Formats: sequence, C-alpha cells, structure tokens
Amino acid sequence: MRTQSAFKQLNSSILTGFFITLAWIFALASDCQDQEEVVLIKDYFDRAESNDDLEQIGNGWGTNSQKRAKGQKQVDLVDGAMKITRARVADHGVSVTHEAAFTDCILTLRFKLGQKDDLGLNIADMGEKTVHAGHLCVARIRLNSLELTDLKTGRMNLARRQRKQAGKETAEDKEIVSKTTKKSPIELQADQWHQLELTIISDRMTLAIDGVMIDSFKSPGIGHPTKSRLRLSVNRNAWVDDLKLVKMR
Repeated sequence: MRTQSAFKQLNSSILTGFFITLAWIFALASDCQDQEEVVLIKDYFDRAESNDDLEQIGNGWGTNSQKRAKGQKQVDLVDGAMKITRARVADHGVSVTHEAAFTDCILTLRFKLGQKDDLGLNIADMGEKTVHAGHLCVARIRLNSLELTDLKTGRMNLARRQRKQAGKETAEDKEIVSKTTKKSPIELQADQWHQLELTIISDRMTLAIDGVMIDSFKSPGIGHPTKSRLRLSVNRNAWVDDLKLVKMR
C-alpha cells in the first residue's frame, strides 16, 4: 500500500510539473505572437579574413583581445564558423561583442564545446551605471550544466560587487546573490554541434538545446528594459555558428 501511495504521489508530481511547463509554453507563444520580429544580427560566419594573423571577424563584431590579451588573436573564422580560443597571456575570458538594442529577444545559434569548455550568452546595457560593465544577465552553458543568472540584481550590482572586493560583503548580499542564479544539470556530447535557443520575454529567460527546453528563470534584472549589447563570453574554447538575434520589442 505504501509503495502504491508513493507511486501515485510521484505520478501526481510529474503531471503537475508537466502541466505547469505546458501552460508556460502556451503563454510564451502567445506573447511572441503579439510582438513584431526584427532581425538585429544574422551571421553564418562563412567568410575568411584577409590576413589570417589578425582578428578580422567583420559584420559588426568586436573583441576584448587588445585590452585583455595583449592584442593576440583569440577569434578565428574557420570552415564557415567562429572559433573562440582564450590566449595564454589573457587576464580575462574572451568577450566577443555585437551592439544590438532590444528589450525582449530570441537568440538562436549552433555551438560546440570540448571538455571543461563553456559558452556564456551575456546581455548588457552599456549605459546602465548601477552595474559593473553593463552586465544584466547571462546564460552559461557547459557540457554538464546550465546556469541562468540575473547579474543586475546579483553579483554585478556595482555596490554589492565593490563590497565583496573590499571584503565587506554582507549577509544580505550573499542571500540576494544566492537567489539570482538557477542551475540545471544537462548532458551534452563534447566536440559535437548543438542547436541553442535563448528567449528573453519581460523578466524571464528560457533556454532550449536541440529542441528541448532545459530551464527557465524569472528575476527582476532580466527585465531591464534597455539592452544594448550581446557578448559571447568564453573562458577556454568554444565554436559558434549560424547566429541570429531577433528583437521582439
């Protein structure tokens, strides 16, 4: 009897989670239908540099290589894709940037990671002075994990970041930061291409990989109305291709 009761409770929990997810998907689809789609970035990276010794991504892309890697090349166009590799001399992860003004968006791309690699999809507003370097929110993908983070109200809040650097982080700071990241386990194949879709609607960020919704996270900083820059942030290596950023509003 106990086994049957536990089984019924488990089935009930699974069904409840399923219907909640289904309701959220229908709500998101309804929101998207009401928005006008405008393509801000579309890049297949199917071009070559005129000088292979230099970073020449083109199409509006920039990097932090000059400032953080002593000018060494960290981004290369190879076989119709963008290869991002952090230089040994770099004192910071690679940041590949593109200006794009929006509030809500859908970002799609293909990516490939090796063991211990990661890829961050970082959204920023360079005019927002309450946060460090414009950081608003980020989705960070590893082979075994996904992190969705509200940086604006979390660790990149300027006052909070300065207190931590000064060794004066408060208990309240720690509690707030702990609530601004949602982590999910995933299982991705190394050195294989995967399809990704990141959706930001109001204060909710959702990520799907290979057509499967992995997780969704709702937090105030994600809803920051003026987003102005896309950053691809890489701490080791990553490949990116077929990137498209659509503005919903």
